[in-house]
Amino acid sequence: MTHRLKFRPHHFLCSLGFEGKGYSEEFTANMSGIVEGRLRRPDGPAVEIEVVGAADDICGPCPSRRGSGCSSQDRIARIDASHARALGLAPGDVLTWGEALERMAALPGDVHQEICAECQWLSGGMCAASLARLKAK
Repeated sequence: MTHRLKFRPHHFLCSLGFEGKGYSEEFTANMSGIVEGRLRRPDGPAVEIEVVGAADDICGPCPSRRGSGCSSQDRIARIDASHARALGLAPGDVLTWGEALERMAALPGDVHQEICAECQWLSGGMCAASLARLKAK
């Protein structure tokens, strides 16, 4: 049996919008393994994800990771809180990637402008494009 993924709240949209870019080679390889190797496979919607309030499976090799936190912990905590509110998530929740996709598809079209406002990747447009594609399905 494959292990259940652990995601902090903002990593749901990050995984949806991931386009092979990251903070380091190690981070990008790890994220590709999770997103391409698990979530975007045909059986991806069945992958279980546990919501956590600290560093998760994506954070593992991030150069900004500091133990179970982040060098930008205050900003990341605000981003997590806004994503948790928007998606109806709390630490300890367990849902499938398919259920997460449904929640993301139900978000207002421009919600990323608010909940991702402090994210350095927002200007790249990956979240906007991926949300638009998801809503078009």
